[in-house]
Amino acid sequence: MGSLRVQKRLAGQVREPDPLTHTLSEAFPETATDAAAVGFVLARLPHTTAPILWVQDRLSRKETGRPYLAGIGTDRPLIMVSLSRAADVLWAMEDGLRCKALGGVIGEVWGDPPVLDFTATKRLAMRSEAADVPCWLIRRAASPDLSAARDRWRIASLPSAPHPHDAQAPGLPRWSLDLFRSRRSKPGQWVATYDRAADRLDLSAAIRDGTLATGHGTAGQRAAG
Repeated sequence: MGSLRVQKRLAGQVREPDPLTHTLSEAFPETATDAAAVGFVLARLPHTTAPILWVQDRLSRKETGRPYLAGIGTDRPLIMVSLSRAADVLWAMEDGLRCKALGGVIGEVWGDPPVLDFTATKRLAMRSEAADVPCWLIRRAASPDLSAARDRWRIASLPSAPHPHDAQAPGLPRWSLDLFRSRRSKPGQWVATYDRAADRLDLSAAIRDGTLATGHGTAGQRAAG
């Protein structure tokens, strides 16, 4: 998985996580139907042509629809699997992680089903690390209960960056990121800007209201590993 590379700028600094094979991470959208988590998760996957296995439960599919990937910077094959129960989503994700030819496994689960417990997430983390295939759980309308996920993010959409040529047009997508728990790097908060031309995330330190902090550190990350 791509890391938050260290780059000092003025007084700010972002610390690089310790090296680790691909593993399980979780993304919690600030609002259940916010698409920011989709863009961020895709931006964190390795830059390969390998297909992505994407599994949704019934409520995620009903409330948010299929992922719309136009403009997000990926044209790799997408294997969509729609299932009714969270238990079936977890089973399909585990099964997919046995295939080392995949470029990533993404699951969307609505709410806090009892089946999605520490044991279930531990199994996903171990499968992901054994196959060295990144695995993401997008947890919509969920609370961050006990989990074995190595990184846990809260993500929200922000107003787009200013357009360089037209003040009335939207610029590059921006997201608010809160790494509130991690087993391999220091938690923190950033504003992420996705640069489509360079296919990368630019991370800048955020202040309490989520805006950019003037004079703070910035880190650039290849969007696709």
